[in-house]
Amino acid sequence: MAVPDYQSVMLPLLRFAGEKGGEISTGEAVEFLAREFGLTDEDLKEMLPSGIQPTFVNRVGWASTYMKKAGLLEATRRGYYRITPRGQELLKKQPKIINVKILRQYPEFLEFQQRKGTRSAGKVKDVKESLDTSVATPSEALEAAYENLRDELADELLARLKKSSPSFFERVVVELLVKMGYGGSRADAGKAIGKTGDGGIDGIIKEDKLGLDVVYVQAKRWENNPVGRPEVMQFAGALQGQKANKGIFITTSRFTDDARGYVSQIGSKIVLIDGELLTNLMIEHDVGVSTVSMYPVKKIDTDYFDEGI
Repeated sequence: MAVPDYQSVMLPLLRFAGEKGGEISTGEAVEFLAREFGLTDEDLKEMLPSGIQPTFVNRVGWASTYMKKAGLLEATRRGYYRITPRGQELLKKQPKIINVKILRQYPEFLEFQQRKGTRSAGKVKDVKESLDTSVATPSEALEAAYENLRDELADELLARLKKSSPSFFERVVVELLVKMGYGGSRADAGKAIGKTGDGGIDGIIKEDKLGLDVVYVQAKRWENNPVGRPEVMQFAGALQGQKANKGIFITTSRFTDDARGYVSQIGSKIVLIDGELLTNLMIEHDVGVSTVSMYPVKKIDTDYFDEGI
């Protein structure tokens, strides 16, 4: 089943804390709730887009944080918390669900909600409404927004590449390969690319900075038509003619399934880089893009506050 959202986790988490009576750890809560929701090992392995934390652990963490802000739970020590009299009182009412709307009946949570991300009074209403309806944790919302911005950037990059001149596209390929660690210097790479004119080969580039091996490159700036098996076969044949077995085929378009299937069957090692992968690599290695803003995400340094050290 799908990993439940953090608001769905709140009621069973509070019930678990109520049944335990004493303190519970985050690990215990995650283990109990995983059984409660019937989550599989694969469900528990699902990660946030950043890959830094399991999605379910993140959602349990935010569920407990929000209920702490509402005074339903209280922290006892690092990674542990317990139910409060207010939490017990709410359970006695046998609520069918606990969500942000329920938590807003408590002034402490309202104060937290109004402080959270509301630097100007005009944003308070919007933030309240988004918290009421959102099933994503703040971490997930931030990462989703980042992914959306990255996708838009990749689309714009690809559109510009498709309209660029062949010589400019060649420079982009050189810049990217050098930043990925190929080609030694830009000068070396620039001399190698586009100089062979041998069949399906557009250029040769050093595999490493010492030049211990070389990689043959084919680059096609195509707008729409996919690169098929014949073009890849021509490139593979050109590699054999050079007694080479390593090649990179780069296109602004895409490769057909037949072309990919052919590459998986032959002995030569050919890496296919389509438009989607190309733009992602450009973003990752800062080719043709610049950083306009950064939002560091910080957390408490628990070791700093450990007075036993």
